[in-house]
Amino acid sequence: MPAVDYWVFDGELVLFHHFSGDGVLLEREYVADPALAGWCGVAFSAVWERATPHEEYKPI
Repeated sequence: MPAVDYWVFDGELVLFHHFSGDGVLLEREYVADPALAGWCGVAFSAVWERATPHEEYKPI
């Protein structure tokens, strides 16, 4: 998983959000790279498969 928040667009473009330690958005980085976009998509799918379904989530 990338260590920053990201969005994948059209299988080629990835938008990375870089934040400071206290949550302030520092930079938006657009990267046009089909291989990177594919890797980010695979990483997201792998994590999503392990996620708790919304209807089962109970905050502590």
